[in-house]
Amino acid sequence: MFNVHSDRFEQINSFTKPPEQTRCGSFDLRAFRLVQTMIFAIDEINKDETLLPNITLGYRIHDDCSSSKIATKVALALVNGQEETYVGHVCSGTVNVPGIVGGDGSSESIAVARTIGPFKIPMVSYFSTCVCLSNRNEYPTFYRTIPSDYHQSKALVQLVKRFGWTWIGTISSNNDYGNSGMKAFIEAAVNFGICIAFSESFYRTDPVKKITKIVQVIKAATTKVVVAFAASGEMRVLFEEIVRQNLTGIQWVGSEAWITTDIISPDKSSRFLTGAIGTAVRIVEVPGLRDFLLRVHPSVFPGDSLVRKFWETTFRCTPILDDTASQVDSSSWLPPCTGNESLYEIYNVYTDLTMDGSSYNVYKAVYTFAHALHSMFSCKNGKGPFVNNTCAYVSNFQPWQLLHYLKSVYFTTKIGEKVYFDDSGNPVAGYDFVNWQMNTNGAVEVKTVGYYNGSAPPGKEVVLNPKQIVWSGGEQKIPHAVCSESCSPGTRKTARKGQPVCCFDCIPCADGKISNTTDSTDCIKCPFLYWSNDGKDQCIPKNIEYLAFTEILGIVLVTLALIGVCMAINIAVLFFKYRETPLVKANNSELSFLLLFALTCCFLCSVTFIGEPSDWSCMLRHTAFGVTFVLCISCVLVKTILVLRAFKATLPSNNRMKWFGQTQQRLSVFLLTFVQGLICALWLILAPPFPMRNTNYYREIIILECDAGSSAAFYSVSGYIALLSCLCFVLAFLARKLPDNFNEAKCITFSMLIFCAVWITFIPASVSSPGKYTVAVEVFAILASSFGLLLCIFAPKCYIITITPEKNTKKCLMGKVIENKL
Repeated sequence: MFNVHSDRFEQINSFTKPPEQTRCGSFDLRAFRLVQTMIFAIDEINKDETLLPNITLGYRIHDDCSSSKIATKVALALVNGQEETYVGHVCSGTVNVPGIVGGDGSSESIAVARTIGPFKIPMVSYFSTCVCLSNRNEYPTFYRTIPSDYHQSKALVQLVKRFGWTWIGTISSNNDYGNSGMKAFIEAAVNFGICIAFSESFYRTDPVKKITKIVQVIKAATTKVVVAFAASGEMRVLFEEIVRQNLTGIQWVGSEAWITTDIISPDKSSRFLTGAIGTAVRIVEVPGLRDFLLRVHPSVFPGDSLVRKFWETTFRCTPILDDTASQVDSSSWLPPCTGNESLYEIYNVYTDLTMDGSSYNVYKAVYTFAHALHSMFSCKNGKGPFVNNTCAYVSNFQPWQLLHYLKSVYFTTKIGEKVYFDDSGNPVAGYDFVNWQMNTNGAVEVKTVGYYNGSAPPGKEVVLNPKQIVWSGGEQKIPHAVCSESCSPGTRKTARKGQPVCCFDCIPCADGKISNTTDSTDCIKCPFLYWSNDGKDQCIPKNIEYLAFTEILGIVLVTLALIGVCMAINIAVLFFKYRETPLVKANNSELSFLLLFALTCCFLCSVTFIGEPSDWSCMLRHTAFGVTFVLCISCVLVKTILVLRAFKATLPSNNRMKWFGQTQQRLSVFLLTFVQGLICALWLILAPPFPMRNTNYYREIIILECDAGSSAAFYSVSGYIALLSCLCFVLAFLARKLPDNFNEAKCITFSMLIFCAVWITFIPASVSSPGKYTVAVEVFAILASSFGLLLCIFAPKCYIITITPEKNTKKCLMGKVIENKL
């Protein structure tokens, strides 16, 4: 069975008169080549002395006109031996047909396979690829020498994916071939992340309005890559409209049914089909076939209507058998042939065996039956597969007996290919990838650019040579077909609401997250000690921040601390030099030296806050700060008490100073400082401060700082300093109105006022300055309060000693007291 006529004319039945017989349409040169290929294969088998010796194969040829209706009619006639013979050169009579080669289209094969299935008549198709035909429950007698569309769909999907096309349109025939093939293609495409921009289905007999609408959809689509899983008849109708609307620039990807077929005239193919790519049946040259095809002539088959029609279609003339014009068919409108016509000068789909491999599939189908018959006739009685180990009778075998041998057929063709079927009746999958290219003569020809091997390991099925491929319009650059451009590293995909997954937006990764691959669906969070770079495509170590000695702020603070130390030492030297003067004696030189020592320690203590925190520096900075400041405040407090007692002691009969002498002063400073030292010791023993990495303030920066360890201890140390400071400030404030010359209370009051103001201001300043600036504020507070004490208490005395030494006398110091007494 062949669809020698690729179209037909059908009328809608009115049921008021007998229905008219379906008339066939255009003559198909490719199908006629397949007819001649079958005849060639049978002649070759009949001449072979090793295959089916002493047995001659015969044939009957039927034209189904690509019609399931006609195919069903033929099948029904075959099973009862009353079929009409369109062409028959060998067989005569009413011999039942034990096997069928065909059909071409999947719909025709489905119709025939369902009809002959109950009668167990085997059928080997050379071009029906519908996945549904692999169902052994529905089609138990169906076999084929062309792979199933299941494999073709995989091949097409891998072809599309190979070139990065994720946004494509699809066109399919509205029949069993197109619908099942496109369904398998879409299912495979979804698994590969390919999205369908539009999907249209039609049949060649649909109204022109529908075909026009489909072309408009293609024209308006945002993708220019279209996969067409359709038969050649549908594609001819579609391209007639495409040519009419002048739609160019489409990258066509085709199935084997049309990709090697002349669907439009050669002069238009170069404009509309150049660059088309798709899967084709493996092109294999059958030895001797071309010469056989070129020898076909009306004189060799004088009564063959198909040969006559072939000649008329090829040479546009009516063949004659002798020199008399009376032999010309009077119904033909074509002129008579000259007799000089030669197929050797013709280049078309009939003579060009390199356009598709369907001829080889027909060749294998015929040989499949021949080898099955040979195995059946080689059976020896008593060793047969049937009841009681019997064999089939050569002269009267049944189709179901031939079907038994067909299941296990295995042979090697003349070109070395092994032919066999799997459990579903399918051969090993194999396709060529072909590409429509313009040759040097300006004509379009089909070139093989790769192949698909279904038996290859996963991922290695497709072999392509991209450098040999020409794209739509003759371009060398691969067409672009994506709904959304790929998301670069540093971004992630977010789906657009209501659109396919291929349509998305690219959103930059949030801070601290990265994506280091293209089209990432999510951003990866960086490890704890790492942060995302500016491109959000790499995790880099976080910047570690602390108040370093080498930075400007650290240098300034260290310089101020050293200046403070130098000032305290210089004052101490000055006081030591003038220790015998009334001013130094009146201010208790021992407490003054102890206070200067404490202030020196305070200045030095600030330096421990600078630099990279370590276990020792964290413990030292907190405890040293607490102890030195308590020592400093203790000295100031004792000096304040001394001022108050000294004033009271000047009154008559007042003897209170003897109760607060040198020993009591030393003991007071020691006890006050000892309490702080005890708290610090417990702090270091129970929960000492330690260095920590703080990421709470800045996500991209690690702040190296000292954790207090024990919050209770920290607040105890700070609270104790605050308590002594407040007590000292209150006492100094109460003594602020004592006589000036002999009173130090005003200096102490002012110094404690600065001290308290600095530390009260430190609290909000440190909160608003996180990180290393918190440490800088704390160091500044230590330095400021230390400078405040140093300058407010000792600056006036140094001024008198160095600038106005005449005031450094006992008389001057006691002047106001005497004046008041007088």
